[in-house]
Amino acid sequence: METAVTASVIGILDVMVIEERVRPAARRGSGRKLVSGLLVAAVVPFAVLTAMRLVGYDGNTYTIAALALTPYAGIATLVLGVLALGLRRWWTAAVALVLTCTIAALVLPRAFGGEQKALGGKHVRVLASNMLGGQADPARIVGYVKEHQVDVLSLTEMTPEAITGLDRAGLFQLLPYHVLHPAEWASGSGLVSKYPLTPLKLSGDSDYKQPSASIDLGDGVRIEVVAVHPAAPMWDRHAWVDEAKDLPYADAEHDIRILAGDFNASFDHSLFRELLTRGYVDAADQLGKALQGTWTNGAVPPVPIDHVLADKRTAIADFKVLETPGSDHDAVYAEIVLPGK
Repeated sequence: METAVTASVIGILDVMVIEERVRPAARRGSGRKLVSGLLVAAVVPFAVLTAMRLVGYDGNTYTIAALALTPYAGIATLVLGVLALGLRRWWTAAVALVLTCTIAALVLPRAFGGEQKALGGKHVRVLASNMLGGQADPARIVGYVKEHQVDVLSLTEMTPEAITGLDRAGLFQLLPYHVLHPAEWASGSGLVSKYPLTPLKLSGDSDYKQPSASIDLGDGVRIEVVAVHPAAPMWDRHAWVDEAKDLPYADAEHDIRILAGDFNASFDHSLFRELLTRGYVDAADQLGKALQGTWTNGAVPPVPIDHVLADKRTAIADFKVLETPGSDHDAVYAEIVLPGK
């Protein structure tokens, strides 16, 4: 009897020893699977984002917002690729690094400017500023107008109170001609000019929100300018599309056209790239400055959604992003050279 009990006890102990030896290996296997799963889960959203960017599909409100962060996605996939290499997850690392290279190929050309045409026409200096519901510092905006000898100022999110502040800061003494459509919070826009202007209707149903004008520069030279501000896609994706599509084409049948303002879109949105096919060039892109962010809400890194688009018949002499206290947007300035007569 004692012998049988002893044998049973020894058998149980043997099983326990074997289990203790097997359990760490099982735990290690589970841990490796968990790490692999987490890495794959981290890479998949970037793969989807890159695919959407490549095929030119903006998608819904959330993907539109994510696409604006495409340049930062390239950094994130690089980090994930290096991490996966360190953990010897070879396939995951390969996918992440391919995504990095793809995003880099899409994004990095914006950091390199192209040679500009040698044109002998007038120079037009354009400034565009989103005033964040009239909260931007009017003295700073007027200071930029003086410093850069601005000819045309595009204002968005312009309220009646903002007009009063700009007037007190001396804006209308510098730029006496204007078409102003103030409104509460985000819907007000306007154009202010050094030269006489005539209001136009170039932006379809959104004309009141995106006013336009023909500006007489003298010597028989006229240009047409639109203050651009399609709806933010986070509030109304369909209005964002419709109001962007309201913007006019630039072609030889018309005077030189310039679109300036808050486009609520970057180069990584197909909606914005489609606008460029209408006969425009992006001033920042022409000078290799198109990666400079112009907007942030404090929760995301800066993204370039404010632009000056010039008729492709022009050349770009200068571009700057200018800090604007009180607003969540920096102003953008461009010096545009017109063709000679």
